[in-house]
Amino acid sequence: MATMRAAKQALRKEIKRRVAALSEQEKLRQSSVVSQKLFRHPKYVACQRIAVFLSMDDEVRTQQIISDVLGTGKRCFIPRYEHGSNHMDMLKLNSLQDMATLPVTSWNIQQPDHSDHSREEALAAGGLDLILMPGLGFDLSGKRLGRGKGFYDTYLERCRRHPKGKPYTIALAFKEQLCQDIPVDDNDVLIDEVLYEDEQ
Repeated sequence: MATMRAAKQALRKEIKRRVAALSEQEKLRQSSVVSQKLFRHPKYVACQRIAVFLSMDDEVRTQQIISDVLGTGKRCFIPRYEHGSNHMDMLKLNSLQDMATLPVTSWNIQQPDHSDHSREEALAAGGLDLILMPGLGFDLSGKRLGRGKGFYDTYLERCRRHPKGKPYTIALAFKEQLCQDIPVDDNDVLIDEVLYEDEQ
């Protein structure tokens, strides 16, 4: 277990170094390519209820995706993380104006305030059709390297118990986040697909 942890830590450091070397312009360019691929994806086209992460500096930018989700009348859900645990809820985002007013956490991520009980939680209602997955690294067999907190793995377990079942999962990645192979343990949930800029 300790070896696994050390391997993951070393890989996190390496990927962070590769992504940090990208210019802001290149991050935006790749984000746009990935967003366009997503918009044509049959799972995205068909989905009605989608969870989208609000991107951090080292992640594919999701602003364009959130605009599209809201603009096409799909229901958009965003994460609210509980500090000091691995619990996360997916709460409904109503509009871009709504997003602009969200408070920022100490991790520098916008999310609904913990005192805000007015929002629909995805699993308390109709479940989700699609979850867009953040992460530090991915390989093409569906293994994902998160930040070590376990929020998404725990949430996907909850999704599995929902009557609707586990939603389809798509990771959004910069090319620099792809790895040959990612070390995983029993708690790591595989993702269905990784979208990135390939050489097509």
